[in-house]
Amino acid sequence: MEKKRATNDSIVKGLIAYEAIGFGIIIFIIWAVEIFDIPHFMFGFKATAINWPESIMETSFVLLLATFVIFETRRCLKRIKRLEGFLRVCTFCKKILVGNEWVPIEQYIQEHSEAEFSHGLCSQCMEKHYGVKADN
Repeated sequence: MEKKRATNDSIVKGLIAYEAIGFGIIIFIIWAVEIFDIPHFMFGFKATAINWPESIMETSFVLLLATFVIFETRRCLKRIKRLEGFLRVCTFCKKILVGNEWVPIEQYIQEHSEAEFSHGLCSQCMEKHYGVKADN
């Protein structure tokens, strides 16, 4: 279990690092455009002086957005639970083999995630077992 937690933590850290790098590149581009007047050199626009207040404001907005996005990404990724590997499932009753014991699939998933189960009947089973056509 610790190995899987370490893997999940490394995935979270990796994705957040990629996001941080992406926002860093955006900030770099903002400053490069302002300092080197890229629109003037690339597209022949009128040369402009460096507008420090505008660049600082744009950078502040990007940093604010980056903080929000990274925080939300981290929060969402921490909530994700993964089931990995092979699960041996009984062909008839759909129980799962855990160690030497067969447990209901609902019990297994509830013990290994935050999912909860509620039961119902699909339209095909309703018709097959009760002769009633369901409207969903």
